[in-house]
Amino acid sequence: MPELSEKQLQDFASRLRDRREELREIIHRELASSTQEDYTELAGMVHDAGDESFAELLRGINLTTRARELDEIRDVEAALERIKNGIYGTCTDCNDSIALDRLNAYPTAKRCINCQSRHENRRGGRDATPSL
Repeated sequence: MPELSEKQLQDFASRLRDRREELREIIHRELASSTQEDYTELAGMVHDAGDESFAELLRGINLTTRARELDEIRDVEAALERIKNGIYGTCTDCNDSIALDRLNAYPTAKRCINCQSRHENRRGGRDATPSL
């Protein structure tokens, strides 16, 4: 597969910067909102164990969402760094090119589809055993 053109790299960089800004705005709004909706106050108003569990669930969902968005920002920053270093679109595991279709669908991809599948299987992301 041929290397990405300068135009393609600029397009990916622009998309990644736009996504980074979107994520920053989302996190900023959530942080401002969570300050206003103090979940500690919500938990203090509970009357039974079911209400307390619900308050804890809300707090957990909010933290999980923020963690996912922070992870995505890290991935975006890493992709922008790979563009800067001239290695964007190259698999970090095998050094082969990452398919353009994969990059279009997942601009932060750092592995080709084959290496990503192996990576997920190694860390238990999916069961590699065929189903019966």
